[in-house]
Formats: sequence, C-alpha cells, structure tokens
Amino acid sequence: MMGISLCWRRPSAMVDDKRMRTTSGFLWLLSALILLCLVNQVNSQKKGAPHDLKCITNNLQVWDCSWKAPSGAGQGTVYDICIESRSHPCYRLNKTNIKIPALLPGDHEITIHSIHDFGSSRSKFILNEKNVSLIPDTPEIFNLSADFSNSTLYLKWNDKGSAFPHHSNVIWEIKILRKESMELVKLVTLNTALSDEDTVHHWSWVSDMPLECVTHYVGIRCYVDDLHFSGHKEWSDWSPLKNISWTPDSQTKVFPQDKVILVGSDITFCCVSQEKVLSAQIGQTSCPLIHLDGENVAIKIHNISVSENSGTNVVFTTEENIFGTVIFVGYPPDTPQNLNCETHDLKEIICTWSAGRPTALVGPRKTSYTLFESFSEKHVRFKRVDVSTKESYQLLFQMLPNQEIYNFTLNARNPLGRSEAAILVNVTEKVYPHTPTAFKVKDINSTAVTLSWHLPGNFAKINLLCQVEINKTNSAQEWRNVTIKGVENSNYLLVVDKLNPYTIYTFRIRCSTETFWKWSKWSNKKQHLTTEAVPSRGPDTWREWKSDGKNLIIYWKPLPINEANGKILSYNISCSSDEETQSLSEIPDPQHRAEIQLDKNDYIISVVAKNSVGSSPPSKIASMEIPNDDLKIEQTVGMGKGILLTWNYDPNMTCDYVIKWCNSSRAEPCLMDWKKVPVNSTETVIESAPIVAPNFTVEDTSADSILVKWEDIPVEELRGFLRGYLFYFEKGERDTFKMRDLDSGRSDVKVKNITDISQKTLRIADLQGKTSYHLVLRAYTDGGIGPEKSMYVVTKENSVGLIIAILIPVAVAVIVGVVTSILCYRKREWIKETFYPDIPNPENCKALQFQKSVCEGSSALKTLEMNPCTPNNVEVLETRSTVPKIEDTEIISPVAERPEESSDAEPENHVVVSYCPPIIEEEIPNPIVDEAGTASQVIYIDIQSMYQPQAKQEEESEIDPVVGGGYKPQMHLPINSAIEDIAAEDDLDKTAGYRPQANVNTWHLVSPDSPRSTDSNSEIVSFGSPCSINSRQFLIPPKDEDSPKASGGGWSFTNFFQNKPND
Repeated sequence: MMGISLCWRRPSAMVDDKRMRTTSGFLWLLSALILLCLVNQVNSQKKGAPHDLKCITNNLQVWDCSWKAPSGAGQGTVYDICIESRSHPCYRLNKTNIKIPALLPGDHEITIHSIHDFGSSRSKFILNEKNVSLIPDTPEIFNLSADFSNSTLYLKWNDKGSAFPHHSNVIWEIKILRKESMELVKLVTLNTALSDEDTVHHWSWVSDMPLECVTHYVGIRCYVDDLHFSGHKEWSDWSPLKNISWTPDSQTKVFPQDKVILVGSDITFCCVSQEKVLSAQIGQTSCPLIHLDGENVAIKIHNISVSENSGTNVVFTTEENIFGTVIFVGYPPDTPQNLNCETHDLKEIICTWSAGRPTALVGPRKTSYTLFESFSEKHVRFKRVDVSTKESYQLLFQMLPNQEIYNFTLNARNPLGRSEAAILVNVTEKVYPHTPTAFKVKDINSTAVTLSWHLPGNFAKINLLCQVEINKTNSAQEWRNVTIKGVENSNYLLVVDKLNPYTIYTFRIRCSTETFWKWSKWSNKKQHLTTEAVPSRGPDTWREWKSDGKNLIIYWKPLPINEANGKILSYNISCSSDEETQSLSEIPDPQHRAEIQLDKNDYIISVVAKNSVGSSPPSKIASMEIPNDDLKIEQTVGMGKGILLTWNYDPNMTCDYVIKWCNSSRAEPCLMDWKKVPVNSTETVIESAPIVAPNFTVEDTSADSILVKWEDIPVEELRGFLRGYLFYFEKGERDTFKMRDLDSGRSDVKVKNITDISQKTLRIADLQGKTSYHLVLRAYTDGGIGPEKSMYVVTKENSVGLIIAILIPVAVAVIVGVVTSILCYRKREWIKETFYPDIPNPENCKALQFQKSVCEGSSALKTLEMNPCTPNNVEVLETRSTVPKIEDTEIISPVAERPEESSDAEPENHVVVSYCPPIIEEEIPNPIVDEAGTASQVIYIDIQSMYQPQAKQEEESEIDPVVGGGYKPQMHLPINSAIEDIAAEDDLDKTAGYRPQANVNTWHLVSPDSPRSTDSNSEIVSFGSPCSINSRQFLIPPKDEDSPKASGGGWSFTNFFQNKPND
C-alpha cells in the first residue's frame, strides 16, 4: 500500500507545477491586453481631440498657430482656444489655425476645445517661443534688368523691414540659372540688416557668358537671424524666377562685340545663330564648341594672352558663312612713373611723366590722363598731340595769380582700370628756364665786354643765377657765375671784364633761379675779338757786332700775343748816347733784325713795337758787351731736342745771364738765337724746336680736294724763329694705323713744305673721291721740327663719275635695244614664219562635207566601209557632168593588177564602197575632156612609193590630170608637160571646193621642196609627206639615207641676216 501511495503522489506534484505555469502565462497575457486597451483608449482620445499644435512667425510680431482637427470633425466644427494669462484669453473659430500676438518668453498653456456634431473634445498644449519657427515671407523681386554691353545683371528687391519690431540681421541667397535646363551658374550670399523702414536693395552680377547667348534666370530667398528670438529659424521659400533674354534679329551675331579684357582672364564667346556652327577659332587656334539652346554655341578661352594693336579675331564658321568679332586684350594703366612738374617761365606749369608698362591698347581704348589740382579744383585733360616722345608725356597747366604751391593728382584711365600719382610743387623752386636767345657781345674797352640776351619768363619777383662760359684759344675754359635781378621785359645785360686785349674769346651763357633747380640749355656760342691795346712791354732784344767792327746787328723776338695786345705793325729802332738820341729806322713786321753803323762809343739801343693803338715801352740794350771772361760753362749735355748748360754760381753777379747760340748745321749764315736766364740760376736748357703743334681745321672738302686752315703757335711755345710748316697726308682709315716714319721718305706719304710763314691755308688737290685721308701738320724752326697734330678726313663722293657710271650702262642698253628692234622689224616675216607659222583652221575645211540630200535617203550608200587591207594606191574615178554623179571608188589590194592591165579580173577581187563627194553650189564651168573619155583619174600613191623608182614611161599615157570639181588634193602635180601644168592650174583656180595650201608651180623638180623623186627621170611624181606652206619642211621626214632631204625650211642663224625675195 505504501508503495502505491508513493506512486500516485508523484504524478500529482507534476500536475500542480503545470497549473502554476499556466496561471502565470495567463496573467502576463491579461496584462498585455489591458495595456493595449489603455493605448488604444489614449489614441482614440487623441484622434477624437485637436492635436499636433505648431506655430510659426514671419515677422516676430504675430504667431500663426495651426493644429490637426479631431477625427470625424466636419466643416461645422467650432474651436474654442483659450490662452492662459490673457485679458481675453479665449477665441472661437471655425478653422484649424489662428494668428495671435507674439507671447512673452516662457511657457504658456493653450487649451483647444473642439465642438462638433458627435460631441466635443478638449486638448491642452504648453506653448513656448522655443517651439515657434521663424520663417520669413517669400521675397519678391522688385526689378531685374540687364546691361548687355557689359554682360551685367541688375537686381532690386524690398526687404520689408518695417514689418519687424526691431533690427535684425538678414542673410540673402541669390541664385542665377541659365539655359532651358535651368543650369545653376551662381549662388551668392549677401548680408544686410533690417531697419524700421522698408529698404530697396541693389545687387549686380557680371556674367562670364554674354547675356545675349542664353536666357538667364534669377531667384532669391532670405534667412532672418534675430538675436532676441530663441525659436527655430528657417529659410524662406524661393521667390518666383525672373529671366532676362535677348531678342535676336534675323542676322547671326557673335558676342561680345569688340570687348576689352584683361590679360590672363577667362572669357566666353558665343555665336547666336539659326545655322549649325561647324567650328570656331581665336586667332589661329581652334576651340571646342559648347552647345547652348538651339543652334547657339559658345567657346571658352582660359588665360588669354595679350593681343596685337589691331585686336585678335574670333571666328565661327557655318556651312555657308563666317561670323566673328574682335577682342582687345591688354593691361590696366600702370601708375604714372617719374611724375615731375616744373615751369619754364612762371606762366605755365609743365608736368611730365612716363606711362610705365605698355597697356597694348590703342585708339579709343588707349589710356587717358587727367591732371587735377586740388587747391584750385581745376583740371586739364591730356591730348595726344601734347606727347613729346613715345616714352614721355606732358601736360600744360596755366599758373594762377598769387599761387605758388600746387597739389597735382594725375589720373590714368582706360577700359580695364585706373591709377593715379600725386605731387606737391612749389613752382618758384622748380624753374627750368628757356634757352637764352638773341645772345650778343659788345665791346666796352679792350679788357671788358657787355653780354646781352633774351630770356622769356615772368621773373620780375625773383633773382636769376646765370653762368658765363669763356673760352680762349690755347687756354683752359673759365666759368663765371653772377646773380642778376629778374626784369619784366626779359632782356638782360651782363658785363664781363678782366679780359685780354686783342684776343679771340668764345662766350655762351645759361641761367637758373637763385634757388636753383636746373640750368637752362646753353645759348648759342658767340665768338668775339677784343679791341687792341698798347703793347705791354718791349720786345726781347740782342745785338752782335759784325766782323768789321763797324756795323751793329740788332735782333729782337716777336712779342707774345698776350703782350703785343694787337697786331704789331712795325718796330722803331733808336740810338742814344749821353749827348743825343737819334731815331735810326722803322722796321716793318715781320722783320726782326736791323743793321746800323756805329762807332766804338757806348750807345744805348732802343727797340719799340708799335700797333694801331700805340707803342710799347722801349727795350734797351747797350752796344758794348760787358766783359765775361770769368764766366765759364762747366758742362754741356745733349738731351734729345735740347742742350743742358751748367755754370758756377757767382755771388758778385748783379745782372741776368744771356745765353746765345746759333744753328751751325745750316749752310747759310748762322742765325743767332739767345735766351735770358735769372741771375740766381746756374743751369738752363736750350730748346730751339717748337714744343706744340699748330691747331688746324678742315674748312672745306670736295671730291678731289681738301682745304685746311691753321693758327699761329704762341711765341713762348715756338722756341725760336719760325721757318715754316710741313704738311703730310696719306690714305688711311681712323683707328687702323698711325702715320709712322714721316721723315723716312715713304712713297705713300706726300709732303708739302710751306716756307711762307704768313700763309695760314692750304688746299690739297688731286685726291680721290669718297676716300679717307690722314692729315698731319708740324711746324719747324732752325732748331728742329715740332710735334705733330693729325686728323682724318673723308672726301666727298665724285658725283660726275657716279653719273657717268650710271649713264654708260643705260646708253649701252638703249643702243642694244634699238638695234635689236630694227633687226626684228626688218626680219619680222622671217621671225613669224620661223617661230609662229600659220596653222590652218580645220573648221574652214570643206573636203569632207557632203550634201545632205545626196547622202541621205539611200540605204545602199555606205561611207568609208572597207575590208582590212594595206592599200598601195587609190584610184578615184569621177564623172564630170552638170549634175554631179556619185561614182564607185575601188580600193585595190596591193597584189591586184591595175584595172587597165587586167580587165577580166573577177569582180570579187574588188571591194566597192560608196564615195560621196561634196556638192559645190557655185557655178562650175564645162570640164576639159581628154582622149580617155569623160572620166579623170587621180592617183594616190603611198608614202613609201615616194622613195621608190617611179612608174614606167608607157604608164604615163594612162594617167590624166585632175580637172573635176569636189575634193582636191593638197598638191596638183604636172604629168605630161609644163604646159599641162599651167592649164591644170588655171582649171583649179576656177573650180570650187578644197584648195591646196601651196602653189605647186613654185616647186621645181630639182628642188628639195618638190615631192617628186630626185633620182628618176620620170614625170610621174610621188605625192610624198604633207608639207607646211610656211616652213616648207616635210612633216614626216624620210627614214633612209637615199631619200631626198629638205633644207630650205629649217631654222638657220644666217637666215636672220638674209632677206627673202619677197621682203
């Protein structure tokens, strides 16, 4: 029992566990059903009441709130909206939205009670500003316009700022689209601020594509960024699109037209066309096409390079036409460089500058300049005629009274941009005077002159600083500065003193202001010779007793120019003793010695130099020599062109030393020279040769001569008595070589010795034209030859020789042309026959013309139908009658016998064809009938038979000459006799039809021009090769050596100088 009991308990426990599990699952299922019911109930409550409340604002002053209506609500549903903490908190509406004034910040409870036919429902909402969205009103484009010339769009719109309670920031987005596909081209963002008033905003945009090419569309929207609003902010809707389009005419056009653009820019060209565009190119470069609406196309150029002055061509090509435009590519104006303003005369200001970098734009696109003065607010514009050089520009500005300081601004402008430069100027410190004019020199005395000149300008209120340049021959230049007061009449005077008498001076002058800015240009040079004055001292003298002891020779040296003070006319020699003074003689210049007879008494010899003004102080010398036995020369040393003398110092010596010498190498009597040395000297150098060369210039040149002029050597540099000049000349170019070994007797160096020391000019003749010559001039004294001075001179071209060289070839050419023309005129017929023979016109040939009425209508007639054969001869039989009769023509085989010899031949041996001779409409005389009957016979023999033995004598009787009308051969040959030839020729002239080209009567049987055989005695001749009437040469030459050769018609040089019989 116990065991069974235990067995039943276990199943019971298992059942209890299952029950507990079932109960737990049921509870979970029940809970899920209850939760689902609750959710459904909540949803049913929501659907049965207003829900999804949303509020937006457009201007921050009014909120537009809307909600969704409860399910089942109809059009008659009424809504009560109540707002907490409002004086009139409830509104009754029959729609699902309401506009309420903006609520204060914070949470606000809004109750919406809906009343409808099935009942009512109520919903509560908590509304805060943070839950409100700010969505501005859709902007409206006020105006959209375009400037097609500049490809610019202009946009206007109103921001409606008065609708907002306070200032706010606004972000605008503008989009630009083009083409029918609405391709977005540009999206621009702009920032503005709202004010209390409505503001119209302006915006422009430059299109990279000409506006004419395609339609452009513009739209706009906004975003209000109000810092006081904490709600959600959103963009407004896009405004309705507005478009700009160009109305094309019937013509195809390319845009832009004559555009000026910046170097390196990108540009688009388009062709508005109704034709299909095949290709496009700019300059020489082809460009890919960009297809637009319709047949319109465009090309885009990147980083365009500078164009030529005439522009760069842009060409579009269609199937039938070419269209294009011109583009000008350059630079904007550079900042004006080196702007400077100054005045020449204190009347007008000249401003100069350089343009800087070239713009590559010319004509109407060139840079224009305007000069603006800020103090007076006046301006002047640059005119192209004012330009002085290609690199520099200048403008003139009239000075204003009582204004010294000017503030200038120079503006540069061209189609690509502008630039400017400024300068502040005090014009009294920027004076650059004009060049002095009317410069004159007048004498005051022998040492002073007056300079006068004209200097235009208003300098009465300022001082001028002038500089005088003084040049004197063989002297250094001298400049003297002097300040003078400005005058109103612009004429100025200046005294220049401390000059030397009888001296040639060259003056010129320039001026500036005392404040100094720039020197004016130098005036013209004026050369002036000062007047003479009394010689300042007497000549240097010496005396020598002749060997007889009775005559005294007095020597003196010419005075230097600066001591002569004029031209020395003569020298007065006088002699004085204790008892009396006696004037001995007056020696004219240039003699420098005198001989007087004196006794052994002591005399004082005086020498006085005279010029046109007066006499010099006398130079005195005693006639008796002072004993000098104690004075000895210690040493004599030769030094090149000088001799060094030394002696001992003598403290007791109270007078100067005199050293005298003479040139003993001369064959003539020794010419004595001397030199005075101060008493404190113990040495000296004797130099007798000139130390300088004379200055010389070329006065005139011609094709074969040169005129040279030179000046005197100063006496102090002459070192003795001048004896003459040596003038050397030779051919030579500058910088190639120098004349060497002048004294060596070179054959290419020519020398002229001028012994007349008063001569100052020399004309060198017998020279070659247009040749460079090297000239050298030297002076010499008894002591030697001085240094040289040289120059190079080119003679003028020999115009006569040039003319002759031109005329001779021209004359020869004319003579040759005349002779040639005469010969050609005399030989014109021969030239024509040789080089331009007449060729018959085949159209005028009537040989193969047939009468239509005869040849037509007969089917039996055949034309030129034959069996293949090689004919040996042709026999044509014609019957002469008043009405032409068609005869049969037999073409006989080469192997067949002649008809006359074998009359019984079979008919089938002949092939008969129809021959239709031409019908001649002109009247035909009665034919001459020979013994053979009414038929005549013409024999055509092949070409080869011409060179074969002729027919036998017995066959001649069977051949008759041609006497009928119709076709005629080119040559009619005699058969029986010369008489028959004449008769036949008369008949031929009377018949009609084809005429032979040549007159066969002029042919002789023995002539090569004749077609008959030359090696046969037969009268039967060969027709041979056809010949030309002009050349008389066989057109088909013979092939074998035994054949006759034509020799009369070929070209020969000797024929050119022979006259034909008919000439």
